[in-house]
Amino acid sequence: MFKSRNDASLEVRSSVRGGTGDANFLHIWKKDTELNSNMRLYAKIVLKPGDSIGYHVHEGEDELYYILAGRAETDDNGVMRELLPGDSTLTRSGEGHSIKSLGPENLELLATIVRHS
Repeated sequence: MFKSRNDASLEVRSSVRGGTGDANFLHIWKKDTELNSNMRLYAKIVLKPGDSIGYHVHEGEDELYYILAGRAETDDNGVMRELLPGDSTLTRSGEGHSIKSLGPENLELLATIVRHS
């Protein structure tokens, strides 16, 4: 199955999980009509400098972030670290995380959420 980049749908969310600013979700594949039932999200997320997704815990699902562009600060279960393009994080069920855009350019990341059976 093929999708053109022009087929993705944009959703802008404010203060995601108590974070600051807006998060632009470019849904590459849609959860209820295109993805299997165990996949909740497959999207490119763009955060402007200083914007963030607040700390939250995942239950019954795992989330992966892959940094495409920009710089990020992440809280991975209380461990703070800076992420650069090519870096990735995995947050498993029962674990928590947040992410913030650092520096002068937008943070772009690929996010995938997979539900447990």
